[in-house]
Amino acid sequence: MAPGPTELIIIGILAIFLFGAKRIPDLARNLGRAKGEFHAGISDVTSPSSAEIDMDRGGVSDDVANENE
Repeated sequence: MAPGPTELIIIGILAIFLFGAKRIPDLARNLGRAKGEFHAGISDVTSPSSAEIDMDRGGVSDDVANENE
């Protein structure tokens, strides 16, 4: 269940008291960067690398495979 507008306002006020108004943009920026790095790491693990794709072709790179066609 997602928090409603009243709960978000209360959380925002508590964040200002805990961290100060000047640090909240830095915290949000760092949180966004961490989320981006997390998603990049997940996609890096789930998608095959070029070396894995080459090994599926018997160790032949994409450039060599295109030359042989």
